[in-house]
Amino acid sequence: MSPTHRYAKKQAKARQRRRRTAQERLARDRRQAQHAAAALQQALDDLGFPDDLVTEIEGRLRSQQQLLGKIVGVMFPPLFGCRTNAELCRVRGWDKNLPSHLLGALPKRSWIKRLRRLGVEVLLPLWRYAASKSAATQSRWQWTWVGDDSVFKKYGEQLGLVGTWWSGQEHRVLSGIDGVLLVVVIGDGKLVVPVDFAIRRPDPMGPGAPCRDKLHWLQGMLDGRVAAFRRRGVALPPPIVVADSWFGDSKLMRHLARTHEGTLLVEGKSTYVFTLPDGRQVKGSALQQSSDWPWRSSPQVPGVRYARLRATSATYGTVTLIVVCEPREEQFYVMCLDTAISGPRLIRAWKRRHWIEYCFRTLKHLLATGACQVQSEDAYYGHLVLRLMGCFVLMYTSRVVCQGQLTMEEIIFSLKHYWRFVDSEALELKALSQGEDEKAA
Repeated sequence: MSPTHRYAKKQAKARQRRRRTAQERLARDRRQAQHAAAALQQALDDLGFPDDLVTEIEGRLRSQQQLLGKIVGVMFPPLFGCRTNAELCRVRGWDKNLPSHLLGALPKRSWIKRLRRLGVEVLLPLWRYAASKSAATQSRWQWTWVGDDSVFKKYGEQLGLVGTWWSGQEHRVLSGIDGVLLVVVIGDGKLVVPVDFAIRRPDPMGPGAPCRDKLHWLQGMLDGRVAAFRRRGVALPPPIVVADSWFGDSKLMRHLARTHEGTLLVEGKSTYVFTLPDGRQVKGSALQQSSDWPWRSSPQVPGVRYARLRATSATYGTVTLIVVCEPREEQFYVMCLDTAISGPRLIRAWKRRHWIEYCFRTLKHLLATGACQVQSEDAYYGHLVLRLMGCFVLMYTSRVVCQGQLTMEEIIFSLKHYWRFVDSEALELKALSQGEDEKAA
């Protein structure tokens, strides 16, 4: 579409929106909220995990009642016009201790196992579909592992989980809970599936060994997930794992290459020093700023210039460097151990890293993960795992059920503001204002 045609179409839509009356806009928003609730319920039915989860929690609580709507309410408080669980109970007329009972019903190991099982059950059919294709199609298999950690703001000494951590998003040290997440990105963000999660404990005071750091957590997560697929009879191709510069550890890179024949791609730092084949020594800062490189272009990454370099490092050994220059973006470089994988494929894999940041933003802002006050470690795990599942359900709803016509933000915003007009028996949503006049509504 030409720019002139696009501008004319945009202005026509703007005129059409202005012509709508307030009642028409309200009716349209109500319909969109009802459509979003129906799509969300369809996604829950497609994925199938709420029924099993309800049965398991009912058994632990020794109570037979309608829990699906309450579990969904704990996963998505904004869908009910609320932000915290306490506000949710007040609005819905539930027992104020119900969220704590639901979240603490399962031990933390069961919550994590449930999240891992969900990831495997979602990814296995996708892999079997790809495995039935030709070898050339499988070689272009777009399945990228992404690992990262994020700090969820908390204060106090709750259960020994709260510590002081560096936040890359806010560029300062925060008091909170540090969670490490491993996701699988299908294609260029078609689907983002969480496969493992862990909460890092702060180092204990006084003498003693420090707690496990995020490098060892990521290594254990990758080993465990690959082993889980192997137990299901699935031999995955060598994985491509992308992470930020904090995970650029030579031991982790070698472990991934030696154990899984995989590639760990990380962003390089300005302080790294490399020796090029012609004997020149370059620092990472030169790779981030200089334009004196053998630039290439590829139709696989349109609009991007890149330079592929082979170098050696005292820490990493022989490495492959990809210097990337994009319009209106700062120049940067990514690195991995020496590999034959093409530069465009590495760049495309690296571009999928931002989807894990998208997951964290959804958890923190749309699903209000920080708004949790419970009294047990199991309940904290339940809270975070349920919100992770909720984030995946939202992604599945917007990308698969709604075919990309509704974004996650639109679904949450619509239901947050118009939940009173939505009917959904399974989700315990009742149209409280249906049939009333506009002023009363």
